[in-house]
Amino acid sequence: MPENSVDIIISGAGPNGLMLACELALAGVHPIVLEKLSEPSAEPKANGLVGQVIRFLDMRGLYHEFGGAPGAPQAVPGYAFSGIPMSFAQLRDNPMYILMLPQPKLVRLLEKRAVELGVEIRWGHELTELVQRDGGVTVSVTGPDGDYDIDTTFLIGADGGKSVVRKRAGIDFPGSTFEDKITRIAHVSLPEELRTADGGVEIPGVGRLPFGHNRFERGVFVFAELEPGRPIIATTEFDTEPASADVAMTVAELRDSVRRVLGVDVPIQPPHGPGPHALRRTIGQNTRQAERYRDGAVFLVGDAAHVHSAMGGPGLNLGIQDVANLGWKLAAHVNGWGPTGLLDTYQSERYPVGERVMMHSLSQLALMSPGPEITALRKLFTELLETPANAAHIAHLLAGSDLHYDLGDPHPLAGRLVPELTVETEGRQARVTELLHQARPVLLVLADDNGFADIAEPWRDRIDTVIATSPEAPADALLIRPDGYVAWAGESGDDADRLRDALSRWFGAAPNS
Repeated sequence: MPENSVDIIISGAGPNGLMLACELALAGVHPIVLEKLSEPSAEPKANGLVGQVIRFLDMRGLYHEFGGAPGAPQAVPGYAFSGIPMSFAQLRDNPMYILMLPQPKLVRLLEKRAVELGVEIRWGHELTELVQRDGGVTVSVTGPDGDYDIDTTFLIGADGGKSVVRKRAGIDFPGSTFEDKITRIAHVSLPEELRTADGGVEIPGVGRLPFGHNRFERGVFVFAELEPGRPIIATTEFDTEPASADVAMTVAELRDSVRRVLGVDVPIQPPHGPGPHALRRTIGQNTRQAERYRDGAVFLVGDAAHVHSAMGGPGLNLGIQDVANLGWKLAAHVNGWGPTGLLDTYQSERYPVGERVMMHSLSQLALMSPGPEITALRKLFTELLETPANAAHIAHLLAGSDLHYDLGDPHPLAGRLVPELTVETEGRQARVTELLHQARPVLLVLADDNGFADIAEPWRDRIDTVIATSPEAPADALLIRPDGYVAWAGESGDDADRLRDALSRWFGAAPNS
């Protein structure tokens, strides 16, 4: 019989649940992960990661391990908003990063990392009920050897858009559902002569269609070859005859949908190779956000907290940054030094970011809708996005860097992700992201004899102080939270009191103070 008490239980072994388990384990807290599936899912879902999440992976030393190019992540020169291309060539501060990584592979990599860090993952164990009590939660679980209960101080719902944790906790999930929208997607095979050198397709009778979303008056056509030899085609149709959810999706059904959208036949055939292959139909579109991300000892992350259109790839960027924000705060409380109110900042910091994603995903859906008025609006939007200032605004919106957390410090860097810079410390050069591999807070001192290191000395059990120099130094010192956000930045001379306040606010009272 499994043990009956643990500090933290995570329900769901998808990317968000596994990443949270890794974050906690780095802080010395070993959760139990419950997953109703008997093994990691091979179902193709997200195709990669987009935005600020790439820098977070870099901060944990995972960017290169997960397939990123050598060196610091490089921002992409352009992207698309609702299929409208944007150039970022003139942006001085480009926040858009991309790492193409199919979700099944991401899950396998995170599972391996979690196990190496000592996390227990219980495959085939489904959370069925929860009861909150003083000091924690009692969770009921159905497993391969029968039912059992387990007590935990904190329960995290990382169990997807139909989250049992959210439902059992009584957290409402308001939003909107569009019933008149049907999306079909499949891996396919296509004649080689239809491919273009830049990753698009050339359809006789239609013309060249670039990689990504292409809007037509009769619907949307999507082409993407994310892995060599495994092209994906998808369509979205509006106001069509509803498909039966009881009838299995087929490649022939997708082929018929493509004909309706494009007005021509396309020689789509079933995919080659063993798979797994995407082949699914989605009826309707949900855009919803949990009424609150916390209820007592229960927290929600990822799709359990918010669901939205996949257009623009915001899902893993949003969910994994939820995890980055919450993990160190939970660990602080389990380890006994979390200050009062720290856990409440998860809601105050992450909820507005979720609202922004709801807004831009709905906006992109609206711009894909049929009608001459939408066509005119897209033409106007195209003109607007040719202006660097507008392109920069959308880039930061999609990357999740347009909002900064209110961390109670007036410095312009406070509440923003630490800038990319190279420092020299102890006779070697390092990128600032390398200082965060262990998920510990860092006081980065970049000027001599400012006294900041001495101020932080009483917190040495929970904060790493790094003395360094850098020609790119944006301040004389930076206090960086484990999630990579600057909690305080200061200049030598008059910022000592603000540093003491920030240390106490985020990392608790100094021991023996």
